[in-house]
Amino acid sequence: MHIYPDRAALGAAAAERAAQVLSQAIEKRQKARVIVATGNSQLPLVEALVQHKLNWNAVEIFHMDEYVQMKADHPASFRLWIRTRVEEKVHPGKANYLAGDASDLDAEMKRYSQLLNAEPIDLAFVGFGENGHIAFNDPHVADFNDPATVKLITLDDASRRQQAGEGHFKDIDSVPKEAMTVTCSGLFRAENWVCCVPERRKAEAVRNALEGPISESCPASLVRRHRHADVYLDAESSSLLSPAIRGAAVTRP
Repeated sequence: MHIYPDRAALGAAAAERAAQVLSQAIEKRQKARVIVATGNSQLPLVEALVQHKLNWNAVEIFHMDEYVQMKADHPASFRLWIRTRVEEKVHPGKANYLAGDASDLDAEMKRYSQLLNAEPIDLAFVGFGENGHIAFNDPHVADFNDPATVKLITLDDASRRQQAGEGHFKDIDSVPKEAMTVTCSGLFRAENWVCCVPERRKAEAVRNALEGPISESCPASLVRRHRHADVYLDAESSSLLSPAIRGAAVTRP
């Protein structure tokens, strides 16, 4: 766990670690595969990472989730987020998108699952939602032993409020109620996790994830079972952690 004074420092450090993981994978296997998280909390990481001089042609990217029935060019689409902030910046060798507006959702989830499972996943960016979700695995649908790699879920009200509160929708009623998401077990297949969790509104989720029970009631607590997970916090998101946990962190000035 690493604690930085602000979002910018957090993002730069997380991007440095992500670039290291991707470079090592390319050196070892001549390619790297990464699942990229979206949302406001991931902006510091992604904005710093695209500045790194990686062999992006050897990188294959995936994203984590998409709203059901949402078009790829909708302003709140996660496909649009990835395309404009990652793909169009670095032009990776391949970009894979989960089509929320597919006519056959079961077939689309099967297709995407097969892509994810075809080869190792070197890295996943795993943010923590305000309710402790990872991807769109909200507490009521999260399963640490999920047999599926991608599944259809119903969003809880906390997730929908967060999406509206971050400015992606005008109000909670405008937020779709269903989405497709990479499952907890699907994310866990990634060899490395880089978790960027800034801001005061994430402090309770951070405390529950790092100090509470390891349970689907806080899906982000799964981070404590992952062998190669780095959690990057700022002063605000780490503010509710106990002195003992904060003392064990690598704190940066």
